[in-house]
Amino acid sequence: HIEAIPCKICGDKSSGIHYGVITCEGCKGFFRRSQQSSLSYACSRQQNCPIDRASRNRCQHCRLQKCLRLGMSRDGLYPPPPPH
Repeated sequence: HIEAIPCKICGDKSSGIHYGVITCEGCKGFFRRSQQSSLSYACSRQQNCPIDRASRNRCQHCRLQKCLRLGMSRDGLYPPPPPH
């Protein structure tokens, strides 16, 4: 059961594989929103903020970088094109 594996981004309870990585609903939604609106986040520290369940909302830049570093892909945002 994938749900028994904690979210790879923040360690919270996962809900499945989203965009290629086992994540919770919170990190799934955060990644989707950040990719759909192509927002640019800035880190006010040294770009190495801890991302866990308690701190995941403190630094969007570091959370997004962790999503990308662990393999989350925007390719999962859109359904594949229909076969010809």
